[in-house]
Amino acid sequence: MIDFANISLYLPGILLAYAALMMGLISPGPALLGLMGVSLERGRRAGHCFAIGIGTGSLCIGILTLTGLSALLATWADAMTVIRIAGGLYLLWLAFKAFRSAFRPKQMAGDTIPPDGKHISGMGYFTRGLSLHLTNPKAILTWIAIISIGFADGTPLWVGWVIVLGCGTISTLVHFAYATAFSTRPAISLYRRAARWINGILGVFFAAVGIRLLAGR
Repeated sequence: MIDFANISLYLPGILLAYAALMMGLISPGPALLGLMGVSLERGRRAGHCFAIGIGTGSLCIGILTLTGLSALLATWADAMTVIRIAGGLYLLWLAFKAFRSAFRPKQMAGDTIPPDGKHISGMGYFTRGLSLHLTNPKAILTWIAIISIGFADGTPLWVGWVIVLGCGTISTLVHFAYATAFSTRPAISLYRRAARWINGILGVFFAAVGIRLLAGR
């Protein structure tokens, strides 16, 4: 049950976890490139179904991460320290990649799902988005980092659920918006032109949060 009297104690960590997710959502990866390809090649409806599949996959990974972490904490007192260090190191790795891309921008790939010329139902695109995200190592590592940001030692379980459900909802809505934008080629062109600035901002954010985690704050 949510303790509204003490929610202000955990709100900064919750909001920082949401911010980390948002930064991850604008970082090019398999999910974003796959969604871009489907939206450009198959249209807005296919992109929307694919986006909902990605959001559902994100929520599933978040639930598995939270429940697994809770069980681990119950049996191993130092588990949170290990998770925090792993999350911090992964965020620093993302910062390195973002800075490298900012100084050496690469042309983003097009369709990562080969067009097959066959009619695919909305459920088919949903399944593709779901399976892509569930098998994406980046998504799994990102969720470990997100949970470690807002779910420290002694944090009540409801905080973890607020993070997971909120992030799952945000992921679905943002990917849905991407699908709408990516069904128009001018939006893709604008995204590519802003890639240097986007990656620079990502690098600063990931580095700051990664250092914060490693410092234990």
